[in-house]
Amino acid sequence: MNLDGLDEQIVALLVDDARRSYADLGAEVGLSASAVKRRVDRLRAGGAITGFTVRLDPGALGWSVEGYVELYCRARTAPETIRAAVKRFPEVVEASTVSGEADAVLRILAVDMRHFEQVLEKISAASFVSRTKSVLVLSPLLRRPAAPHRPAS
Repeated sequence: MNLDGLDEQIVALLVDDARRSYADLGAEVGLSASAVKRRVDRLRAGGAITGFTVRLDPGALGWSVEGYVELYCRARTAPETIRAAVKRFPEVVEASTVSGEADAVLRILAVDMRHFEQVLEKISAASFVSRTKSVLVLSPLLRRPAAPHRPAS
């Protein structure tokens, strides 16, 4: 789906605050509320907008440890096998197959180091896992949701 400049502005405003009214969005981009609603409906129908959500602060919820785990799998492990195994753990908040030596990378949030270790032990016990490699986040430097942007010319 191709987004024009107005679509990009609307999406960027929704990424910043998905609770904004159509009237408020329209005031920002110079359209009526009904015109903004039609555009948002079109963006949803076209798959550019897949839903509206809340961003949470893991620390405020008691999740003080964050780590990334590289998952190395035995030969011929399908991505669906990895997804099915890791989706059982609410601590795994992101999982992606990747290029390079590792087969997948997981982002894990835990209450403390012992909790992180317990989750890692359970994931490592899966029959398809040959080894893992973990790094812990010391300080997040930049976190932002994805939003449309045009590359600088």
